[in-house]
This record gives sequence, structure tokens and C-alpha cells, in this order.
Amino acid sequence: MYLITIEGGDGSGKGLATQMIAEILQQEFTFSGVDVTAEPRRDAELGLLAVEAVRTGEAGPVREAVYFAADRMDHSHTWIRPRLSQGRAVVSERNVHSSLVYQGVVGDLGIEEVAQMNAAAMIPDLCIWVDCDPEMALNRISDGTLKLSISSRTDDTEYFETDAYQVRIRQGYHDLLGGVVPMPEPFDAGRVVGPVINDGTKEQFRKKLQIEIRKFLHERPKPLNVPPEEVELYMLTAAMDSQKGQTTLDVLSTKPARSNHDWLGGDKPWEVVREASKLYTEVVDSKDAPSRMDVPQDPLSHPVLSILGTLSLLPAAEISEIRHWLGPVRMVTERHTHRMVKFFDEQSDWVRVHRPLIGHDASRTELRPDWQAFGRVGLAIWPLKEALSEWKRTHEKSSWKHGLSAVIPSNLDAANSCIARLGILGSGKAELTPPTTHDALIDWWQNGAA
Repeated sequence: MYLITIEGGDGSGKGLATQMIAEILQQEFTFSGVDVTAEPRRDAELGLLAVEAVRTGEAGPVREAVYFAADRMDHSHTWIRPRLSQGRAVVSERNVHSSLVYQGVVGDLGIEEVAQMNAAAMIPDLCIWVDCDPEMALNRISDGTLKLSISSRTDDTEYFETDAYQVRIRQGYHDLLGGVVPMPEPFDAGRVVGPVINDGTKEQFRKKLQIEIRKFLHERPKPLNVPPEEVELYMLTAAMDSQKGQTTLDVLSTKPARSNHDWLGGDKPWEVVREASKLYTEVVDSKDAPSRMDVPQDPLSHPVLSILGTLSLLPAAEISEIRHWLGPVRMVTERHTHRMVKFFDEQSDWVRVHRPLIGHDASRTELRPDWQAFGRVGLAIWPLKEALSEWKRTHEKSSWKHGLSAVIPSNLDAANSCIARLGILGSGKAELTPPTTHDALIDWWQNGAA
């Protein structure tokens, strides 16, 4: 869902930073996967043209910039974007900011002209600028650790691997990424952090990168290259496909059984939300509740619907499996995931945690059948959850039955997203087709029919 790029002068530690950031993303966050790439591409014809131009310096800044832009365009739309749309994170060692510096500043082509050449490429959501002592960087270059492995090379030094060019390159990064020179459109939409100085141990460098990644992702920024709803529809489809062929989702024999087709259990969606909201509020406000539960007050809040909605799609699952299926849109931190599961298990009794009696297997969490409907309804109305919560706060005495019809007129795109979600999740009644219009969506909400 996010394109994260690593930039900086040669020898600054970009390769190490790329590896560390990919590990942090895999360990701490709920992307469906993490992919690592680099530009220019050494395994693509367009990328090899760019590499050869850099190797000799004979192409000139215009042709060199064109080669890089062509490689980046192909890379963006055939490799990067498809992965972003699947909820994956892509970490790229070098991207468009390298062209802006190398050809736009150092090559004297001009930042605006280079930006126009690359305007249709993916926009880095986050650019992490790494830097180090200039003498250390030059030593790394001269040691041969940065050499390009091109079979046709006859010279061991690219034209930019000289002290004079390195000084200009480093200054170019400081000017562009440091804000001295305005970032050109459309790349001014992305966020730049740094310089992250690589002047200590690997552990210290990793900690600095970890702080920046956490800060960025915990703010839940809107992705620049793919709509979040496109990602979520992919994640929901993948989760439903993983359950095909199962008539029930339960590990233990329970009545009523959970179902992928009749998950409403004969209830109306608005009634499901009304009853769940009432019970949730009673538990949160209970005198027996711990003084520091640190759980949301709103039953339609992001953490509540994230955890219960995801559990409604799964059989009994370990925390790691739950977090995998949360994906980047429903992302909840690992600590908060544990906290919410514990609350639902010990306070609300909406889930049960199967703790192994022997061995070292992890505990598995299962949503109780009675609450599958609320989890699925929560996923269906997710695009409208804030609007519905606000409507209920300002209309306390009104019935939930009228909530959807009240908020749809001012949230048409969100309502369309709800319809698309129900096309994946189903109507909740095996014999009824999901709604396809706003009126049918309201009828589904009020009557459980479409």
C-alpha cells in the first residue's frame, strides 16, 4: 500500500537501510507482504540502458534522464503498483529523487524538467534520506563495495564516482531533501524525513530508521498511489477465498454454527449493531471493568471493528494470523491487538482464547458464533463507520434503523464502497443477492434484504 524509498549519496548506507526497513515492516506491521526493489533495474532492458548511460557518462543528461524515467515508468506500473494494490509495502533503494538530484541538479537539466519526465510514475509515500560522513562515503566507493555488476564494463569507475561529483551529489540531496530547493509537483505530495545519519553501529542506525517508520505508519497517512478501499477489497476477497468450501468456520462444535453465507443469522443489520453497541457500552461502563482497560468507548471505532471484523472471517487463529489478515487498512499495533483480544475474551466474552495445556503452541482466538454477524456487518459498513457514529452521537434517541439512510446522501462514495464490500461478503442471507444500489443498501440495512 505504501511505496517507501531510500535516498542518499553514494556510500551513505542506502542498501543497509533498505534491508533494515524491510525487516522492520515485516516484523511490526500488517502488510500482506514486503517487497524490496532498486532503481535502475539491473534485470530489465530499460534499466540496463540507464545503467550503461551512468557507466560511461557519454549519453548526456537529457538522454540519461529519459532512460531513467522510462525504466521508472515501466517499474511503477508493471511491478510496483500491482503490489501496492494487494496491501503490500514496497521498499525501493533509489527512486525518483535520485533522478531529481543526479540529472536535475548535478546534470544541470533542471529539477522541473526531470519531474515532468517522471510525472506519471509512482509517488513515494515516504522518502527516507540517509547520509554519513563524506570521507566515509568516498572510502566505501573506493573500496569497491558500490560497483555495478555489468558484464560489458571495462572501467572500474563510473563518471560520478569522483570526489568532485560526490560533493555536488551530496549538496544536491541536502538542497532538495532538506527543503532549500522546493520539491516539484507531483512529488511534493510525498513525505521526506532525514537526514538519518549513519555514523554509529548497525543497531543505532536501525533504531533511527525504526523511529521514522513507526512515526509515519502510526499516523495512518492516506496512500498516494492506490485507494485504500482497493486494497481492502483485495484483502476481503483473499480472506473469503481462503474459506471457500467450508460450511462453518468453527474449530469447536458450537451452536449456532458460523457460516459464510447466512452470517446474519436471521437478524437485521441495524438490529445487530444496536444490540452489539448496547452490550459493548455496558461492558466498557461496568463497575467491574478494570480501571485501565485502554479500549475505545465507541463500538464502531477502528480497533473494535478491525479485530472483530477480521475474526469474523477466520477460524480460530493465532495473533500472528489475525494480524496478517488485518492488512494495512485495518492495521492495529501488535500490543493493541493483544489488548483488544484480552478485553473481548475476559470482559465481553465475545471471543474465546484456546490456551494450549501442553507444549509451546501459541494461543488461538475464535470469535463466538453469536458475534459473527456484528463482525461482518462492521466490515460491510466500515466506509461509513465514522459518519454513523457521529450521527448516533447527535441523535441519541433515534433508532439505528434510520442511521444509514441519514448518512448516505452526504457520503455517496463511501456508500458505493459498502455495496462493493457486500458484493464480496454476501448479503448475510444465502438466498438473497447483495445490494447494488443505494436504495437496496438501505433496504438491506433495515430489513436484511436487498
